[in-house]
Amino acid sequence: MKKNEQDMSFLDHLEILRWHLIRSGIAILILSILAFIFKEIIFDAILLAPKDPNFLTYRFLCNISQGLGLGDALCIKESPFSLMNINMAGQFSAHLMTSIYAGFILAFPYVFWEIWRFILPALKEKETKVTRGVVFFSSLLFLTGVTFGYYVIAPLSINFLGSYQVSQTVANQISLTSFVSTVTTISLANGIIFELPILVYFLTKIGLLTPEFMRTYRRHAMVITLILSAIITPPDITSQILVSFPLIILYEISIQISKAIVKKNNL
Repeated sequence: MKKNEQDMSFLDHLEILRWHLIRSGIAILILSILAFIFKEIIFDAILLAPKDPNFLTYRFLCNISQGLGLGDALCIKESPFSLMNINMAGQFSAHLMTSIYAGFILAFPYVFWEIWRFILPALKEKETKVTRGVVFFSSLLFLTGVTFGYYVIAPLSINFLGSYQVSQTVANQISLTSFVSTVTTISLANGIIFELPILVYFLTKIGLLTPEFMRTYRRHAMVITLILSAIITPPDITSQILVSFPLIILYEISIQISKAIVKKNNL
């Protein structure tokens, strides 16, 4: 017979959490193995695509440049660097780590669903109704962030850093590990950052955050946003601005979410 939630001990809750985490881990493992098997798709079609001058983002920038009458000013005709592997296990390590990243990204909706299943019994019936769709919206925000990082931040960072030279006598030969780390870290970090509205929702729900607090410390939040952007992006101002811009928008949206929750709680 299943125990009532109120009668369960701390260890019982830990046991339930453990199985949620185990199932999440199995999902990530299975999808990581699939990503490992289909390395041509993961590397050639996805991960290494931003190095190709025909990448969607570069074609878009080129069309904008020509549409504004700037000619080929924003067009990227060739890759500014070459990739190389200098470690014996470099390519295998990159393959393995990329597969794990891909597994986590693909499994995120299921992982969040498992975590949500653990949290759900602790909510009241009224709170359960209000939080319907949280798994869908959380997954949507995460995948939107990953897409934004992959198509906007990563390509611009790669080309800025890959073409930057302190002297014409120094050629850029980027290691595969460095390239893979840049693309995957930026994409995943943006996915996590786009979860801000969900975080604000729950913090407001439990009374730790109010819209007044967020408005009062808006300027402080902007500074923190810039610092956070500098941490998760390569050290170029373009990437930091591009990450800061959606963060600021998400912050303003989060204020409205917090306001709506407080208003509903006061009814």
